[in-house]
Amino acid sequence: MLTQLHKENRPTVSLHTLGCRLNQAETAIIARSLQQRGFEIVPFGQPADLTVINTCTVTEQADAKCRQAVRQTVRKNPDAYVAVVGCYAQMAVDTIRQIEGVDLIIGNEHKLRLYDFLDENLHKNGQPVVIHSSKISREEFVIESVGLYDTHTRANLKIQDGCNFVCSFCIVATARGPARSRQFDDIMNKGRQLVHMGFKEIVLTGVNIGTYDQDGKTFMDVLRGLEAIEGLQRIRISSIEPTTVSRALIDYMADSPKICRHLHIPLQSGDDTILKSMRRKHTVDEFRDIVEYAARTVPDIGIGTDIMVGYPGEGQEQFVHTKKLITDLPIAYFHVFTYSDRKGTTSFKLKPKVEHAVKKERNRMMIEVGQRKKTAFYQSFIGRRVRVLFEEQQHGRWYGFTDNYMRVRAGSDENLKNEIRTVRLVGTAGDTLIGDIE
Repeated sequence: MLTQLHKENRPTVSLHTLGCRLNQAETAIIARSLQQRGFEIVPFGQPADLTVINTCTVTEQADAKCRQAVRQTVRKNPDAYVAVVGCYAQMAVDTIRQIEGVDLIIGNEHKLRLYDFLDENLHKNGQPVVIHSSKISREEFVIESVGLYDTHTRANLKIQDGCNFVCSFCIVATARGPARSRQFDDIMNKGRQLVHMGFKEIVLTGVNIGTYDQDGKTFMDVLRGLEAIEGLQRIRISSIEPTTVSRALIDYMADSPKICRHLHIPLQSGDDTILKSMRRKHTVDEFRDIVEYAARTVPDIGIGTDIMVGYPGEGQEQFVHTKKLITDLPIAYFHVFTYSDRKGTTSFKLKPKVEHAVKKERNRMMIEVGQRKKTAFYQSFIGRRVRVLFEEQQHGRWYGFTDNYMRVRAGSDENLKNEIRTVRLVGTAGDTLIGDIE
């Protein structure tokens, strides 16, 4: 399509991702697709013929960051053909259309086919072309290209998209559409390709991966199929909903040499009244049961979660319930989010609202709890030996992760990128463990 552009040089493209790991996976797929069609990938921020911004819309703040990224791109590189894709492009077509310099807007259903919609000569005509489906298909899907991960040692493998849970505070079910699964054979083929490309760890991504269901195949079948791939050393499960974490999954993890001993299970609130208002599918007792069972069953498992403070109706009593639960449970780390109203969600109209100052203080208190939990978890491993997949070098030191998701730093003159080594842990520095390679 773009053979007339830059006859002597390959057209260049820069890509920028906002938001979640799934967005990162999809940007990698877009990058690979463009590279296979003759584009040269350049770092975001450098001059490029084409700039692709893959957007997020999980909060109003995320929307603002998307608009800012688009405007900065247009200002710094006014001649670039600018494509805005993804969740914010799905939800805010009219707003993006008003940003001068945008040439192409693609919603979620079509963004992985971005190349098909590019202007033949990347010509800026002053008005963006809009590719958008207001109602996203429920059909299973395949993905043409495997992702391009030049700077990573872990590859994200998208297995699922969309969600049917529709939590009261979440816009993702609207932005991403209904739950749908990637064809099983397509996942296996891409898994083998990633291993052939040299990746030792694959991270399974999606909006609600535990609901995977394709032609009778379940999430457990995906795990078993990938585990059978020769050469694949680690399979990591990204964020997974509590109601989809079965005891069978935990038992399988305990016995598997490849499934990483790591689960990130979003809680949101430790109060059943708030959970019900949020339209979460689990109760406090159900969450407690699955976390405690995982800690008993899988030695040294790293369990993470998400906590939201300041949800409408969250009084001091409800907040204390959450703080106590998260303190008492064997949680290694958690992310804290402050609730903010999001138009289009049912919680937008709920009252009473929590005052900004109260939300800010609760956020601070929960972050302090999280820091203490993570430090205690890390310190419990000092003096022990762990296996680390090293990813990058900074200031002469190599950094990587254990299978239970602890960040480790070690010195070495060797090139350890994408190498798994045994490390004896000797101390901590902030959120990083320090070790000696053996």
